[in-house]
Amino acid sequence: IAPVTQETVIGRRGPIFQHYHQQQALYRRVLEVSAGGSDQIHTTSNDESEYFSKDGNGVDDEPVSPPSPTVPVSVSSTTSDRSVSSSSKLGPKAPQPGLLRRSFPSLPWHQLPDALTYIRCLAIPALVGLFYLPDGKGSNIFTGVVFALASVTDWLDGYLARRWDISTSFGAFLDPVADKLMVSTSLILLAGRFGKVVAIPALVILAREIAVSALREWMAQRGERDVVKVGFQGKVKTALTMVALTMLLFVPSPTAATVGGQKFLATLYQPGIILLYLCALVTVTSGSVYFIAAGPSLLDKK
Repeated sequence: IAPVTQETVIGRRGPIFQHYHQQQALYRRVLEVSAGGSDQIHTTSNDESEYFSKDGNGVDDEPVSPPSPTVPVSVSSTTSDRSVSSSSKLGPKAPQPGLLRRSFPSLPWHQLPDALTYIRCLAIPALVGLFYLPDGKGSNIFTGVVFALASVTDWLDGYLARRWDISTSFGAFLDPVADKLMVSTSLILLAGRFGKVVAIPALVILAREIAVSALREWMAQRGERDVVKVGFQGKVKTALTMVALTMLLFVPSPTAATVGGQKFLATLYQPGIILLYLCALVTVTSGSVYFIAAGPSLLDKK
């Protein structure tokens, strides 16, 4: 029987040292199973060579450290992270991504409302160029389509900004400017084509826009911009203006031959003129609402 000495109890070949390495081997197997490895845990008694090396005298002094568990990353979670990252720039009240945003998660969706406003601004010189195409080249069709699409983007960018709860300072400034530039340009072009029958309501509409814009600027300086914010009548006026101008832009020039489809488009003239005068009436009434609301500030009674 070998004598019990310090070397045999706690030395490199002693039972305490071997028990320590067996516990480390068991700990390593538990980590492998938790990380997705084999579902069985194998323990060893004297086969320590799998987890630590031996030299000429037996077991080495340094044990092998347990491996760090490896957690598999799925492709679906990566795609979901990209989608969340793209949607994180939307407002806190934005709904969950729909089919389109899930299909293209890397697109800068938060910039889409402003991009539509930029497109509307760029459509103004295109509208002027198409309006003065020679007769017979489809000038009225092109200008009508361009203005109709611009009107749709006017509604769409506001809808997306409200739905996604996003707004930028520059977009809030440029959106009404783009609308007024588009409308005023179309009114001037149509007044030149159809004469005083369009020039009279155009004058009323443009005068109201200038007066209300000046009023809003003055009220903003006083910190009372919300008193003259856009109301229901203003939205009705905008909708009527867009429809009336779209119809009149589709009408061919009086000097152009009205044959085929152009003959049908020429019938839009009368309803377009009626809507334009109705728009001028709503323009006056909605403008008066703003001035009445701002009356106490204008008369220094507040």
